[in-house]
Amino acid sequence: MTQYHNPVLLEDALQGLDIRPEGIYVDVTFGGGGHSRALLDQLNEQGRLFAFDQDQDAHENRIEDSRFQLVAANFSHLSHYLKYHGISSVNGILADFGVSSHQFDQASRGFSTRKEGRLDMRMNQSQTLDAQEVLNQYSEEALSELFFNYGELRNARKLANKIVSFRSEDKLETTSDLTRAVQPWVPQRIENKVLAQIFQAVRIEVNDELGVLKSFLEQAAAVLEPGGRLVCISYHSLEDRLVKRFIQSGNFEGREEKDFYGNSLSVLSKVGKLRVPTALEVEHNSRARSAKLRIAEKR
Repeated sequence: MTQYHNPVLLEDALQGLDIRPEGIYVDVTFGGGGHSRALLDQLNEQGRLFAFDQDQDAHENRIEDSRFQLVAANFSHLSHYLKYHGISSVNGILADFGVSSHQFDQASRGFSTRKEGRLDMRMNQSQTLDAQEVLNQYSEEALSELFFNYGELRNARKLANKIVSFRSEDKLETTSDLTRAVQPWVPQRIENKVLAQIFQAVRIEVNDELGVLKSFLEQAAAVLEPGGRLVCISYHSLEDRLVKRFIQSGNFEGREEKDFYGNSLSVLSKVGKLRVPTALEVEHNSRARSAKLRIAEKR
């Protein structure tokens, strides 16, 4: 079994799903299988669990159980694969977004600011677009936009300019190349934070993470049966904002839409308050530090 992180907000996620033992559930971010194993423990012989993960490394953690089906695909294909398996609706869906500790720890994957590795950052290692192509081929304007929109960096223009200047003499091939390209222009006191934001921006672009998230949320709302639950765990404000708006309004602009009688057109309703990890969980699992969990129920 490949070593992955401990499942984040596990008890809150299970409570949020309000699990029916005979129900059909989906874990769209299988990873190390921690959430899936705990969910299977609460299902009876009639219950079923489908899990999605496009990263082949995660498939080493496959669960040998007749009630379990692991799908080797991105969760933006949720509806397609459920239909393929003869499933028209489900009782609950769990999504734990973000990069796993395993992916961060594998230097060759290029996700970590602290490990020397090829600029890769692909969740799906069979796709062609990677971090090298983004950083070496995108125009200065395109880099500036993605740093601003996906990294929320105020000095996006300056950072894009420095990367373009660096690559005019040396191709950016490794994570340390990217660090060297921007380091002279980043104050040391905030260096780690800014580097994390730069890496986040490139990773989101490489994997189209926000586009995938939007597609997933729309499909999740469609395949949930009335009373079914959606549980989402986000790790940065861009993800959490989209989840929050979609639950509240059924769209990603936060635009409230109502029918003739004044009823919300959103098919989901918020359940409870935003949940975050306890200090004890963060102490035992530092990855949980920025996690935010939201629960919704289909009307």
